[in-house]
Amino acid sequence: MTDAEWIEVLREECKRTSQNKVARLIGMSQTTINQVLKGTYTGRLDRIEARVMGALMKQTHDCPVLGAISKKRCQDHQARPFATTNPTRVALYMACRKGCKHSKLGSES
Repeated sequence: MTDAEWIEVLREECKRTSQNKVARLIGMSQTTINQVLKGTYTGRLDRIEARVMGALMKQTHDCPVLGAISKKRCQDHQARPFATTNPTRVALYMACRKGCKHSKLGSES
């Protein structure tokens, strides 16, 4: 997939609905969406690409804990702080930091 493909999907969904609705759907700010579409965003495009691919293009990752999940959900789990609220959350935290091939986080000792 080229950069232009996911950005075009983003652009079309914004035209179909609105930048605000798309921003909420993918978990980013409306300002970020606007900057991506204008080509002025200076942050990490790979994060936004993964969210667009997961939320709008229905692409998934094979999570070692949950099975097939959207790329957006994968990113959301990686961003969550450690909590012992339930065993699944602990397992996800550990998997995201201990070798999951989809993780963008470094391994923690």
